[in-house]
Amino acid sequence: MKRNHRNLRAWQQAIELVRDVYRLTADFPDTERYGLTSQMRRAAVSVPANIAEGAARASTKELMHFLSIAGASLSELDTLVEISQQLGYMNETDAVRTKIDDVAGLIMGLRASLLKKV
Repeated sequence: MKRNHRNLRAWQQAIELVRDVYRLTADFPDTERYGLTSQMRRAAVSVPANIAEGAARASTKELMHFLSIAGASLSELDTLVEISQQLGYMNETDAVRTKIDDVAGLIMGLRASLLKKV
């Protein structure tokens, strides 16, 4: 049985974002393994996980709640990318920031379309 979250473009793009974050943080210093590396990865994973959890819920209101959490995780990730750049762990952040913005736009669009149904 194919879960309906797999059909959501926001979820698909969020999965790509997770892969990107894992690749980017692989080169972080070992001293950041339990710091920025772990926190960035957890924030990134939280996005598609919350989209999927919300999609599995019984009501539109619950889905919107989990989409809100996913959006908050994107803001957290954006902040962690900024910190990583300022500490010199990441040089080129444009691509990951664009992906964060794209996923945020998809989540906001999904929320807006759901608001019309409530």
